[in-house]
Amino acid sequence: MTNTIGALPFEQFSNFLKSEGIRIETGPFVTRLRTKLTDVIENLALLYSDYPAFTQAGFSDFHLDIHKPASIRRWIQPQVNFTFDELTPFKPLPRPQAYAIFEWGLNWCISNYAHQYLIIHSAVLEKNDAAIVLPGVPGAGKSTLCAGLALSGWRLFSDEMALIDPSSGQLVSSPRPISLKNESINIIRNFSSSAVFGITINDTTKGSIAHLKVPEQSIQLCNQKALPKIIAFPRYRKGASTSLTPLSKSRAFMTLCENSFNYTIQGKSGFSTVKTLIDNCDCFEFEYSSLEDAIRTFDTLIEQIQ
Repeated sequence: MTNTIGALPFEQFSNFLKSEGIRIETGPFVTRLRTKLTDVIENLALLYSDYPAFTQAGFSDFHLDIHKPASIRRWIQPQVNFTFDELTPFKPLPRPQAYAIFEWGLNWCISNYAHQYLIIHSAVLEKNDAAIVLPGVPGAGKSTLCAGLALSGWRLFSDEMALIDPSSGQLVSSPRPISLKNESINIIRNFSSSAVFGITINDTTKGSIAHLKVPEQSIQLCNQKALPKIIAFPRYRKGASTSLTPLSKSRAFMTLCENSFNYTIQGKSGFSTVKTLIDNCDCFEFEYSSLEDAIRTFDTLIEQIQ
């Protein structure tokens, strides 16, 4: 039976997760997840309430299990394990990071196994049938900008990965909660009263992390692909004026290749896909300090290319 997670009684949802697991659909992927950890279950119920879920058996792209290790570490400095297809690809993390390891682990699964797409480390959003690609390195302000746009009428495709269909050059939508770190959490809390956050997870290797719930419309429309029109490399710099500077296509090409998870695996197809992406887009470097100014800049830019 197909339903949204939010339509399932919480007790039923929890029982399925603790026993045979539940299958969650996020765009082109179905993930079967099993866990008995209360904080993970509660965070999923909040952040994934609008996603389709399947309680019956069926095909899943990824089979995941989040659980405590069967050792003394269950009780002394408790840890948590991430299991993928009965394999454990990562070292255990401290128990409070259980929900984070689910999101990080699912990102790892997609970037390592979804080679039907060219995958670039980037946020992707769409407005007026045109998509914008925002590649970024840690600390560049990509996720903060992505969250601001998603809360301002843009449709979220992904905060982490641009999935490009090599046969059509279109971007495929797989929206999941946006991971925000440290100061960005309060920036977005103060930016929008409609922002819904899960638990804050402290003392990770990235500092404090909280995940922002995806606007419902982005989930409902996730089967609709979009053509990329703009590539903008964002950089947050405190006190900087908002500036959008044209970037050469050759420079953009090389940087996208460096930010791709599977460019070398795709070989000639990867080269052709990046070339098509670059050919179809205007490319920019983007610097900002004001989130409101940044959103106005992209609203204006997307209107100009229609």
